[in-house]
Amino acid sequence: MREKNTPKLSQKAYESFTHHLLGKALRAGQFISQRELVLLTGLPLGAIRELVPRLEAEGLIRTIPQRGMCIAEVDLKLVKDAFEFRLFLEIQAVKYFTKHAADDLVEKLLKETKDIIAQCAIQNNYKVKNSSLISNAQTVDWNLHEQIIKTLNNKIIIDTYRVNSIKIRLIKLEQTSLTEANVISTMNEHLEIINAVQLRDPAAAERAMVKHIENARFRALNN
Repeated sequence: MREKNTPKLSQKAYESFTHHLLGKALRAGQFISQRELVLLTGLPLGAIRELVPRLEAEGLIRTIPQRGMCIAEVDLKLVKDAFEFRLFLEIQAVKYFTKHAADDLVEKLLKETKDIIAQCAIQNNYKVKNSSLISNAQTVDWNLHEQIIKTLNNKIIIDTYRVNSIKIRLIKLEQTSLTEANVISTMNEHLEIINAVQLRDPAAAERAMVKHIENARFRALNN
């Protein structure tokens, strides 16, 4: 019975770890022990021991001899590698999405983006000071990219994208994210992508996606 439950507990441990990481209970570059992870996640040591190799394989932690486990550090190499991978993957994904995405999904994504822009316009034409609105805009931002990737219906790509997305979000937590100054421009970049998708123009969608990701990478590198 214990062996049957272990994979489920290990997955729960993984979900708890990423939740705490993205919730800032854990920080990039922080050292942490297995015992501390037990206390943090509320899960048994066996599940944590099975979790560690997965986190190491995904580059979310690294074990340093005589010092323990270190959560991935946000450095120049991580920023460059994560955004370069994202660019290569999403260029192909958005072209596929442009050809195959259901009209109702595209309309939903368009509405979500326009709703954020409309709320921004009500507050201020240049800066958005409502933290909940910025948070909602960030969710809309992530959702667009996740939907584009999910449309590929390829588990290997989806899982690999998910891991890289965790690293991107970790970078944003440490260095840059949507702010009152860039939320409107980011949503406008979304409109360019979605408008190209509606026109079923893969080349235009690719150009818009490249612009969007490179702007995000620029903010991360120049924060």
